[in-house]
Amino acid sequence: MDNSPSRKVWLKFKRNKFAFAGLIFILLLMAMGILGYLITPVDSPDANTQMVQISKVPPGSKFTFLIIQKYPNVEKVNFLQKMLYGQKPQFKSIPITSYKIIKNQVLVHEYIGKEETSKESIYQLNELCHDCSSLDKLETVKQVFEKHHIYEQTFLLGTDIYGRDLLSRLILGIRVSLSVGLMAVFISLFIGISLGAIAGYFGGKVDDSISWFMNVVWSLPSLLLVIAISFALGKGFWQIFIAVGLSTWVDVARLVRGQVMALKEVEFVEAARALGFSTGRTIIKHILPNIAGPILVVASSNFASAILLETGLSFLGFGAQPPMPSWGGMIKEHYGYIIMDAAYLAVLPGLAIMLTVYAFNVLAIGLRDAFDVKGQNVTV
Repeated sequence: MDNSPSRKVWLKFKRNKFAFAGLIFILLLMAMGILGYLITPVDSPDANTQMVQISKVPPGSKFTFLIIQKYPNVEKVNFLQKMLYGQKPQFKSIPITSYKIIKNQVLVHEYIGKEETSKESIYQLNELCHDCSSLDKLETVKQVFEKHHIYEQTFLLGTDIYGRDLLSRLILGIRVSLSVGLMAVFISLFIGISLGAIAGYFGGKVDDSISWFMNVVWSLPSLLLVIAISFALGKGFWQIFIAVGLSTWVDVARLVRGQVMALKEVEFVEAARALGFSTGRTIIKHILPNIAGPILVVASSNFASAILLETGLSFLGFGAQPPMPSWGGMIKEHYGYIIMDAAYLAVLPGLAIMLTVYAFNVLAIGLRDAFDVKGQNVTV
């Protein structure tokens, strides 16, 4: 039977049902974010297919569409390209309420609103369906026409103010939030572990200087610091990684500093120094592995903080720029509808943010209990 420390930690973590459920939820989000366009109802880049006729339709709405133009020069991408970047639209379509074929014409009533009826539009059959012109029977013409030019689509979560599928944009928004959180945590861990380990190991003036710098950064409100860094770096997706990462490293540095100060006088570290090992090897090989638990806990907590900071940045217009789907940006576009008849437009991305942050917080609490991190300066 495996009685390794890692197994004991895992078994202790699994007993915390909330933390384990949070881990499952995060893994599910990661799978959805990776699959991306393969599971979105709309697979166009950024799910940015706009149809103003069906803007703000409620969840569960179903529409019939007529393809009025096909784009012959659009290349169909392979599996991997579609998963990462989506498929450019291969046709243009419009929502309709009814249609009928009379001789060589297609008479269509376009959808312009729930309680409104449009004038009848006339399209030439041979212009819409080139294969239909060679057919004689009307029933055969209708079958071919319906197969290649008519389709139905259900909007499970409705559409936004531009007529874009809300579910597709929510799924793609997972990529933005998790990628910003992941990269920001990597940056914060690199800076925080480096400065914290140096300050804790060497002490003296080095510790005083680094601690002073940490206290200065610590005293600045995180969101204001992120906005200031964003001003310096400019608006954009990649700039968010750096801005958020540079504002969340202090927690890691303070934790690592305290842990290194406590461990640098223990026997195995003294033995490493006595054997002539370099300072870098002593810190990396002997000290840091023994404080991996507390670091993992604070990293989980920082992941949640990074998601909230990215959301705040996108809401203020400094984060992911349109048309890239971002949960914060979706709330910014639709918060005015909370008091109107389409509150779900802002509530759904807000709910996604709340559940994701809560999942990371309960994960951090579960890791803290599993690693038995007590009396540490860990914020969860």
